[in-house]
Amino acid sequence: MLGLWSGLIIGLCTEYFTSHSYGPTRALAKACHYSAATNIIKGIALGYMSDIIPIIMIALTVLISFYWASMYGLALAAIGMLGALPICLAVDGYGPISDNAGGIAEMCNLDKSVRENTDALDAAGNTTAAIGKGFAIGSACLVSIALFGAFVTRVAAIESTAYVVNLLEPFTAFGLLFGAMIPYFFSALTMSAVGEAAEDMIKEIRDQIPRIKRGEPGFPNYKKCISISTNASLKKMIAPGVLVIFMPIIIGLLLGYKGLSGLLTGIIISGI
Repeated sequence: MLGLWSGLIIGLCTEYFTSHSYGPTRALAKACHYSAATNIIKGIALGYMSDIIPIIMIALTVLISFYWASMYGLALAAIGMLGALPICLAVDGYGPISDNAGGIAEMCNLDKSVRENTDALDAAGNTTAAIGKGFAIGSACLVSIALFGAFVTRVAAIESTAYVVNLLEPFTAFGLLFGAMIPYFFSALTMSAVGEAAEDMIKEIRDQIPRIKRGEPGFPNYKKCISISTNASLKKMIAPGVLVIFMPIIIGLLLGYKGLSGLLTGIIISGI
């Protein structure tokens, strides 16, 4: 129940900061009327502010669940937080559908009221998507801490001594700083992949537009655009996947369990 209530509070907070029905998103929309710069600045600030309450709830959940039942309580809290996630994901499925429906309505020159209706549905889908991510990230934090506790326990069993993570130990400090960098490295790889795929898509569309206007057979070629998106989603995720899988192995082999404990700590804190 603790995890479920914590997740619900995170969900309500996420809805407040992302739904067009509340002040923060309306203020951000108002900033769009002035310039892209004000939109970006206020958007980033809004994103930073939205982190405060969810992180407080996750921290309190960790503290209380660990006090009640140690790592077992932490794992149960994570399961409880995931209890409401299926409902969020089910509602979230309508977001992309209504978004695509809106794009089709606009390209087919349908009445503006159609796009207005699909935009309202899409806005609800975007909000539920954010709420679903809140549940997922919160539970991921709890699970990762529980797994880290299992790692430390296993190290203590192998070393036959009570191992305590010491952040002032050189290898651990190195792993801590290095691990804090990994989520940014991962994000840079994925964002670059999206940008490169978008560039390829735009080039293909620009090449096709003159041919479409000339009425050449076989155009528009939708399969080519779909192929660009599909290939990019598969090939360009190889590097981030390799980073996540092999970095702990490399650090563990080079710096041992002390460096690895610092790496995992840095990744958990920075990632959340």
